[in-house]
Amino acid sequence: MTETPALPVTLDRSVSTPLAVQLAEQLRAAAGEGRLRSGDRLPSTRALAAELEVSRTVTAAAYEQLHAEGWIAGRHGSGTYVTTEPPGSLRSDTRPVRRDAPVDTALDLTPGSPWAGGIDRAAWRRAWRAAAHVAPMVRPNRAGLPTYRATVAEHLLRHRGLRVGALSGQDSLEAVLATSGTSAAAGELAAAVLEPGDVVAVEEPGYQRAVGALRAAGLRVVPAPVDADGLLIDSVPATAKAVYCSPAHQYPLGGRMSAARRVALVERARERGWLVIEDDYDGELRYDVAPLPLLAALAPDVVVHLGTTSKILTQTLGVGWMVAPATVVSAILAHRERTGSGPAPAGQLVVVEFAQGGDLGRHLRRLRRELSERRSLVVDALVRGGVPVLGDEAGAHVVVPVASADAERELVRRALTRGLLLDGLARHHVGRARWFGIALGYAACSREQLREALPELVELVRTGG
Repeated sequence: MTETPALPVTLDRSVSTPLAVQLAEQLRAAAGEGRLRSGDRLPSTRALAAELEVSRTVTAAAYEQLHAEGWIAGRHGSGTYVTTEPPGSLRSDTRPVRRDAPVDTALDLTPGSPWAGGIDRAAWRRAWRAAAHVAPMVRPNRAGLPTYRATVAEHLLRHRGLRVGALSGQDSLEAVLATSGTSAAAGELAAAVLEPGDVVAVEEPGYQRAVGALRAAGLRVVPAPVDADGLLIDSVPATAKAVYCSPAHQYPLGGRMSAARRVALVERARERGWLVIEDDYDGELRYDVAPLPLLAALAPDVVVHLGTTSKILTQTLGVGWMVAPATVVSAILAHRERTGSGPAPAGQLVVVEFAQGGDLGRHLRRLRRELSERRSLVVDALVRGGVPVLGDEAGAHVVVPVASADAERELVRRALTRGLLLDGLARHHVGRARWFGIALGYAACSREQLREALPELVELVRTGG
C-alpha cells in the first residue's frame, strides 16, 4: 500500500488569506517542487482536517480546487493521490493514454469540464486574496451580492449582447439573481414557480441533471425531440407549463437553434403561456459563425436565462446566474426566504474580484482562442480519418454519431480498454434513445493528450462504430 507522506503544510490564521486557499497553495507548491511525488497518497479530508485542527470544509474545498486543476486525482475505494505530472509539465515523449486503464485513471474525454488549467494562477490568487478582505456578513443576501449581480449584468452585455432589464423595464440588478449553478436554478424554478404535476418539455436528448432537478420537485418531464435547428416546437404538448432548452449549443448534440426557430418558440410561448428556460450552455464559445439573439433578448417577459461559471472558470466556485421576469424573481426570493436557502457568497466574491481587474475578460479571450484551436485539431483529425462530426460550430465538445445502441456501447467499452473515457449519447435521453454516438469533450485535457488520443479514437470508430 502506498504510504501517506507527511504533508509540508503550515496554516497561518493571522493573515486574511482563507485557510482553504493557503492549504491548496502549499500542496500545489509541494507537488510542483517535488516534495510530494507522483503517486503519493494524501490523507482523507477528515483526517487532514483533524491533523490541522480545521473544519473539514477547509480541506474539502482545497482538495476540490486541486482536483479541478489536475494536481490530484481520486481512486475509487483507495483514496486521493498526487497525479503523474503537474499541469503544464507534460513532455512530448510522455504517453498520456494508458492501456487497460480503469475508469479513474483513463483520459477523460467526456464533455462538461472547463479549461481550468488555462486560468492565470497569479490572477486567480489575487482574486481569492481580495475576496478574503470582505468583512463577515451578518445576514445572507437572498438575491446575491449586488456587486456580483452587477458583474453578471456587465458580462452578459459584453459577451452575450444581452442588455439586462432594458426590454422588460426592470432595473438590471433587479432582473439578475445569483444561483448555485444551472441545475440548482432549475430546481429552484420547479419549486418556486411551478406546481407538482406540471408538465415541462425538455430537449431529447438533453441535460439529465436538469431533468433530475425538475423531477425531484414533482414535475412531469416530457421529452421534446430536436433537429439541426433546435427543439421541435410542435412536439411540445399543449398542457406544458414550461420548456427547457439549450439554444446556444444544444447539449449534448451540439446544434445551434436557428434564428427562425428562436422567434417561433417565444411566439408560441406567449401564445400558450409557457415559461421558457434558456440554459445558455457554452454560450460564450462560438466559432466561425455570426451570433444569434438570446431568447431572453427576444422575449424577456416569458424567458428565464440561466448561466454558470462552471464551464468558463471552474466547477468548484459553485456560482451561476438567473435573469428572469419580475414575477419569477419575486417567487424565487420568496422561496429562498421560506426555506432559508440561497447561493453562498464566497464564489460570488471571487468572480467579482476576478472580473474587476479585467482578468475575466482576458481569460475569456484566451479561452476562445485556445478552444478554437483545439476544435480545429479535433475536427481535422476526425474528418481526415473518415469519421463524421456534428456540433462543431460552438462549445467545447463535438459529437461523433454511430449507427446503433450496440455500436455505441461497444465503442465506449473498447475505448476504456485503451485508456479513453467516452460519453455515449444514449444516456442523455428521457425516453427511448434515438441518437447514438459519443459526445467528445476537448477542454479538460491537454493538446498533447488530444493528439495522442485522436488516432486511437479514429481507429476505434472505424473498426467498431
